[in-house]
Amino acid sequence: MSLSIRNQLPGTVTSVTPGEVMATVKVRLDGGQDLTAAITAEAVEDLGLTTGSTVRALVKSTEVSLATGPVDGVSIRNQFPGTVTEVSTGGAMARVKVEVPGGELTSAITKDAVTELGLAVGSTVVALIKSTEVSLSNA
Repeated sequence: MSLSIRNQLPGTVTSVTPGEVMATVKVRLDGGQDLTAAITAEAVEDLGLTTGSTVRALVKSTEVSLATGPVDGVSIRNQFPGTVTEVSTGGAMARVKVEVPGGELTSAITKDAVTELGLAVGSTVVALIKSTEVSLSNA
């Protein structure tokens, strides 16, 4: 199956914390980073997720925010340091590609944000992804 979701990161489930409706699933990505996904308990069951399951974390590029350094005091669980490898701008929006250990993330942000943050090829950034914006699929 082909998907329009640019960010597809392979990994292995390290823990599942169930709740009545939602569950948190911790994934060790192939690049060594830890990622948290908040998905429905039904999805955990449907996918048969347990510790050791091989998965692919899926994140739309519009759900990847960028910061110019580490961010403290924020509820966003997933923070991945990386280096900008490409910046493409249009009239209002921009696509920024970021190399992270084990792969690449694509972020769709405003052109104004690119300018204000001074983003260019070689810039060091931190990609921020809320756990509720991470989907999982069987690898």
